[in-house]
Amino acid sequence: MPRAAVDRMFKAFSDPLRLRILHLLRGGELCVCDLVDVLKVPQPTASRHLAYLRKAGLITGRREKYWTFYAVTPGRTAFHKKLLECIDTCFVDVPALAVDEKRARTVRARGACCPR
Repeated sequence: MPRAAVDRMFKAFSDPLRLRILHLLRGGELCVCDLVDVLKVPQPTASRHLAYLRKAGLITGRREKYWTFYAVTPGRTAFHKKLLECIDTCFVDVPALAVDEKRARTVRARGACCPR
């Protein structure tokens, strides 16, 4: 893996909001409006962080009609796989993630905001 790609992934992990987004997307794909609802951030903020994560190769976007649904990119290298594993194990004690997860379950249970 090129050093620039590794640097981008580490930088993506350096922001708490991006970590929260990655953690949420580990539970399945979500659109921007769902992330805004769960994270309680403005839409431009969520979009900016999603763009950064996509540029780092950590997430992908799938277009469906007018909406883009984001999901975590499966690990392609050992380094990438370990970073994703860290999301699942290293951050279990972060209180904000538990709150986000509870909100995300509610959003998913009601069918999310974007029709499919």
